[in-house]
Amino acid sequence: MSNFVTRRLKKLTLKATYAHFFDTLKYAFYVIVHPADGFWDLIHAKRGSYSAANFIVFLTLLTQIWRLRFTSFVVMNVHWENVNVFEEFATILLPLGIFCVCNWALTTLFDGKGHLGDIYMGTAYALTPYPLIQIPIIIVSNFVTRDEVAFYTIFNNISIVWCGILIFMAMMMIHQYGFFKTLMFTIFTIFGMLVFIFIVLLFFSMISQGVAYFVSLGREVIFRLN
Repeated sequence: MSNFVTRRLKKLTLKATYAHFFDTLKYAFYVIVHPADGFWDLIHAKRGSYSAANFIVFLTLLTQIWRLRFTSFVVMNVHWENVNVFEEFATILLPLGIFCVCNWALTTLFDGKGHLGDIYMGTAYALTPYPLIQIPIIIVSNFVTRDEVAFYTIFNNISIVWCGILIFMAMMMIHQYGFFKTLMFTIFTIFGMLVFIFIVLLFFSMISQGVAYFVSLGREVIFRLN
């Protein structure tokens, strides 16, 4: 009897988990057309979830790969054999992670209300238009002529600009900033990302040079001993 009750409770818990996931994922469609109310409720009314945010990021990664693999050569000529999937993932994940960390680090010093998790969730939900627009135009690209490539370009740009606007609105609602303060800290965040990348590259450059020095020194010692 106890085993039956346990299994029943597990099923109910699993069902509730899936229901919550789909509800929070469906809420992304509301967010992209009502960004002010949507992002406010996403964080402050707990209408979002990390599982849905992770799914949107994962779908964005897959869409980027599908875009390179299945877009018509008439629109975009890509040599698939030269594509590194992990590098393509990194072109999205690294800027996403660096943006969240830099934005959180800066806004924390200036009365920003958002936590690091809030910034990640808002940014992830803001990526929704990318797969939503890219997947249909990837399919349509295989049926267009060279004279119709402009339509693909327009919708491709719309998906990117839309995501940018949503990220801006997300930061405004999450940190409870005004328009100009959000704009200022968005610029500061981009500058901070560049500084962060420079420091990381400089650090790894110094590490690689140090390793190379000790390797050459070790070889020299071995050569002289022999």
